[in-house]
Amino acid sequence: MFTGIIEEIGTVEQIRYGQYSAVLTISAKKVLKDTKIGDSIATNGVCLTVTALSSGCFSADVMHETLNRSTLANLTRGSHVDLERAMPADGRFGGHIVAGHVDGIGKITHIRRDDTAVWYTIQAKPEILRYIVEKGSVTIDGISLTVANVTKNDFSISAIPHTVCETVLQERTVGAPVNLETDIIGKYVEKLMAPVADARNGSTITKDFLTKYGFEV
Repeated sequence: MFTGIIEEIGTVEQIRYGQYSAVLTISAKKVLKDTKIGDSIATNGVCLTVTALSSGCFSADVMHETLNRSTLANLTRGSHVDLERAMPADGRFGGHIVAGHVDGIGKITHIRRDDTAVWYTIQAKPEILRYIVEKGSVTIDGISLTVANVTKNDFSISAIPHTVCETVLQERTVGAPVNLETDIIGKYVEKLMAPVADARNGSTITKDFLTKYGFEV
């Protein structure tokens, strides 16, 4: 589990591709402190398991499913990535609950400055936008951000200069793909409500329900 508060920017030193998977080797400093093989490090928002450690670097396997659902497939040697270690039990919860399981890829369609803030508009598919709500939380390339606006085609966030400077947002331009993870709470609520909906032929609204809550039918 992560919080979406980026600890540092790492650099891709090597990518070894298999038939369907890959092995990433990333140079870093802060996230390597006390890190052991088997630990988790979110890399541009993707939870990866450390499989090897060397001087100033860690390696991680990237499976076929991860390459298909995230922008990790677009990385090249020298690419910069946001890094965050898994949250310690006694740590501060500065962002929101982030699983490191990317829902899909969005595309930056607009960037503008508003005094000290930087606004990013992200285009996303309907299956992702359904879980994004105004003033709710969203993770972009591993960064916990607050949603400022949502439309049927996209959503916008407003980032402070510190966030931009300390993350890969500083390198993102219009047209850039980004990893998106929506708030996990909404997905769980929907899943838990599904059996109820199925039992009522796809609808949770019945005549008895409406009458109970004061509606005339």
